[in-house]
Amino acid sequence: MTPEQMRDASLLELFSLEAEAQTQVLSAGLLALERNPTQADQLESCMRAAHSLKGAARIVGIDSGVSVAHVMEDCLVSAQEGRLLLRPEHIDALLQGTDLLMRIATPTNAPQPADIEAYVALMGRLLDPSAPAAVVATRPMAELQIEPAPILSAPIVDEPAEPTPRKNKRTTEGGERVLRVTAERLNSLLDLSSKSLVETQRLKPHLATMQRLKRMQNNGLRALENLNVHLKEHALSLEALESLEDARRLLAESQQLLSEKNAELDEFAWQASQRAQVLYDTALACRMRPFADVLSGQARMVRDLGRSLGKQVRLEIEGEKTQVDRDVLEKLEAPLTHLLRNAVDHGIETPEQRLRKGKPEEGLIRLRASHQAGLLVLELSDDGGGVDLDKVRRSIVERQLSPAETAAQLSEEELLTFLFLPGFSLREKVTEVSGRGVGLDAVQHMVRQLRGAVVLEQTAGEGSRFHLEVPLTLSVVRSLVVEVGEEAYAFPLAHIERMCDLAPEDIVQVEGRQHFWHEGQHVGLVAASQLLNRPASQNDGATLKVVVIREREAIYGVAVERFVGERTLVVLPLDERLGKVQDISAGALLDDGSVVLIVDVEDMLRSVDKLLNTGRLERIARHGNQAAEAARKRVLVVDDSLTVRELQRKLLLNRGYDVAVAVDGMDGWNALRSENFDLLITDIDMPRMDGIELVTLLRRDNRLQSLPVMVVSYKDREEDRRRGLDAGADYYLAKASFHDDALLDAVVELIGGART
Repeated sequence: MTPEQMRDASLLELFSLEAEAQTQVLSAGLLALERNPTQADQLESCMRAAHSLKGAARIVGIDSGVSVAHVMEDCLVSAQEGRLLLRPEHIDALLQGTDLLMRIATPTNAPQPADIEAYVALMGRLLDPSAPAAVVATRPMAELQIEPAPILSAPIVDEPAEPTPRKNKRTTEGGERVLRVTAERLNSLLDLSSKSLVETQRLKPHLATMQRLKRMQNNGLRALENLNVHLKEHALSLEALESLEDARRLLAESQQLLSEKNAELDEFAWQASQRAQVLYDTALACRMRPFADVLSGQARMVRDLGRSLGKQVRLEIEGEKTQVDRDVLEKLEAPLTHLLRNAVDHGIETPEQRLRKGKPEEGLIRLRASHQAGLLVLELSDDGGGVDLDKVRRSIVERQLSPAETAAQLSEEELLTFLFLPGFSLREKVTEVSGRGVGLDAVQHMVRQLRGAVVLEQTAGEGSRFHLEVPLTLSVVRSLVVEVGEEAYAFPLAHIERMCDLAPEDIVQVEGRQHFWHEGQHVGLVAASQLLNRPASQNDGATLKVVVIREREAIYGVAVERFVGERTLVVLPLDERLGKVQDISAGALLDDGSVVLIVDVEDMLRSVDKLLNTGRLERIARHGNQAAEAARKRVLVVDDSLTVRELQRKLLLNRGYDVAVAVDGMDGWNALRSENFDLLITDIDMPRMDGIELVTLLRRDNRLQSLPVMVVSYKDREEDRRRGLDAGADYYLAKASFHDDALLDAVVELIGGART
């Protein structure tokens, strides 16, 4: 490539960057002018942006860019001089020109010459409605007096500055020089700085060892002094006394040298750690960008979509300067676009509907970004009609997601969670905007990939509000490090409710599961060793160490062996060849260089639910009771009545049996397929799957067909008894007449005593 070609290639690249910046200025300004066509500052801003692009296109020899920018400038100048009042059709045309300029600056998507001619003709007709359609209302190219404009190398959000000479193809942002750096190099710099930070922390254990050695030497010197006192009582030779004095002197000198070097190393370690921290913070800051960077084009998209649907919609944004990691910003663009389109399509009503409700014709969507407790918090709200909960109920029933009786009893919060299910949509027919069922479930999936959460709230007739929380950066995570099975694990602080020490008397048994009281509710207790497949340790301490984790409404206490402490961890992604590791999101290094795995809290809560649904959740054994638990015969109690389940569970537990419970036939069937039991006790009338269906399935299964089954039912008629026994039950007991001994005697008759 010749120097001239290299220069042209560089100019084209710079023109593309300037086009990106100036079209952002145009889009924002034109949307503001649509609301108030006479705003002098916005007219000036847009005119200058069009003028700058015209000059830049002229410099790089892109005539199509000159033509488009010129007719746009003519229109804006006419509006400035009062000869033209900008109407919606003018704004539409100017926005169309903005899109054309961006396409012109993108060689792979450049418009055809016919598109340029048609646009120039369109602008000519708008500027002079009396002109013939074929007449182009613009001056000949030869007459254009084009003033050279600056070529920019970085995006600009504010109004363009006065033209300044180009210097070394660099510009300033916020008064500072800006250089372009590839994302790969920036990521590499951050990775190196994070490793440097970790390496400096490894000096701490060496310092601790040297301090210990210093104390040992000091103790040795005192012991030598004591020896000297005792030996003075005995007659020693001159040689012995001199040797003793030499030993004392050498030990004192070595202690002095060790003390000096220890102080030097301590000073070096402190300075190194400070510099490494500054290096890392600076590298991380280079990745941080204002939230406004993800908003490019969103206001325009809301406006255009609203017009296509016959709605008047305005987007208000707060917190544009909130700093966020570039990677987080990139991943936020798609879910935000989904939510904004959803608000325009589903939320905002038509002008006629809004007027009938006493609302202004123009709908309002607000997007607010802020920092809270190390998280980026986004709130997207609209003043539309809210969610039609009755329509949600009907859709749930029509899609056979729940029986009509159950759907009628669902709370508002439960109904709104259905909107996040894959394929769920309230649209009766598919349109270009919505109805394909790929909206809110995609939003939730993308937010979860960012280790964040999204919650929907609504007020009927007044609008909806989405609350999103995501980390400010994916590079570091503030965590609580714990020990499980003699290995280190980290729980992100964003998902921790609290840490606590539980006394044995604080743990209660409810339906065979361990709970404890936390802020007015019973919280389930699970063992981290079972979730993470680590060997269970014997907890002989007076209390149990528990981490209370929460993800939206799901909350559990996770029992661990030891709290190591709070740490800021540099996230190290796991090798992609490993795939998704259950309950783990990433890795990190501790101060001593040892590896710690970062827990995926959302995944862990799903694992807890799975263990509960299959009846495989283990109780936390204390003082060596695990062997005794394993030797007990296991009984599965299936009943939809909490009272009956708890009564039977306690009776069997008191007799020494190990008991698991299930709330209906489907829950029981899942437990039977995934766990081993010595006896099944089931009711008949239950939701989802009744007892007869459960026993029938069990007898058809090769592994389970020999399992003893007892039916306990309120139905005491002979035909009911015969129906249960014909299905395959070994024993039928009526609830209305049975007493404690009757149940226990039947169990002993079927499987014998509690011990194997």
